[in-house]
Amino acid sequence: MSKVKVAINGYGTIGKRVADAVSLQDDMEIVGVSKTRPNYEASIAHDKGYNVYTLANRVDAMKQAGIPAAGTVDDMIAKADVVVDCTPGGIGKKNKGLYEKAGVKGIWQGGEDHELAGCSFNAISNYEEALGRDFVRVVSCNTTGLCRVIYPLDQEFGVKKVRVTLMRRAADPNDIKKGPINAIVPNPIKLPSHHGPDVKTVMPHINIASTAVKLPTTLMHLHTLNIELEKDCSSEDVKDLFAKQSRIRFVGQGISSTAEVMELGKDLGRPRGDMWENCIWDESITMYEGELYFFQGIHQESDVIPENVDAIRAMMELESDGAKSVVKTNKTMGL
Repeated sequence: MSKVKVAINGYGTIGKRVADAVSLQDDMEIVGVSKTRPNYEASIAHDKGYNVYTLANRVDAMKQAGIPAAGTVDDMIAKADVVVDCTPGGIGKKNKGLYEKAGVKGIWQGGEDHELAGCSFNAISNYEEALGRDFVRVVSCNTTGLCRVIYPLDQEFGVKKVRVTLMRRAADPNDIKKGPINAIVPNPIKLPSHHGPDVKTVMPHINIASTAVKLPTTLMHLHTLNIELEKDCSSEDVKDLFAKQSRIRFVGQGISSTAEVMELGKDLGRPRGDMWENCIWDESITMYEGELYFFQGIHQESDVIPENVDAIRAMMELESDGAKSVVKTNKTMGL
């Protein structure tokens, strides 16, 4: 069977990670990545052997910068079976017409609205919903992290209510244009935040409300969760359940901050020091007056990467069983 041809439209924080993850799969191959300007990321993509495509009016600029552009974004799309759109939030929706015209499938990231694709995806929660679909949206890093814990809890004990506070990083580590520098910002001020409703695009029956604040950090998001379950259980029962989830990692052994979690990623030898899993402080898992509480760290740059790989496999019907796709993706990525 020939490999599925994958194009990455937008080679930034998410796009470059998706490209590297897809290149590890034996049932997929990268036909090209796109950059709008000849910066260091475009140069590295070329050095890695990826064909670099750009806007029609930027081809000469790429070549003048020593990056031999393979052609235009339209040329790249024409070579693909599926395009993973990793352009900035709000830009991706403008590309849907390009994908429809070329007759290729499209995947968007969580910065776009659910309605754009009509299917919001999380590998363990609703893999089957994406089977054979033309368009899918992989939910955001925070929503991915929430789905990974809520789904197994709901399957095992039933979830009556979820309340979550998100302490959000203000920007990615390489982003010098955003803040806050010395402030804590309610985000949004009008509550609830969008994260709870976004979970419901994957699991519509979940009763969830969320609040969020931005903090002057770039490393990770931190979630405080309070969950009321249908069935009685102990904190040990929850730990046992989470321990079985391949995309959940317990952190302890002196790790008391997101900084140390990210250092762990480097010590593990992860590419770019990424932490693809939810990082849950197992000591924080507590049942108090019949309700569950715990903390988890979410690495915003990387936790959606394996989900994108699984979304490709579902849409192209390379694997009908979501659990098998997750195992394969995890193994190839070293998760």
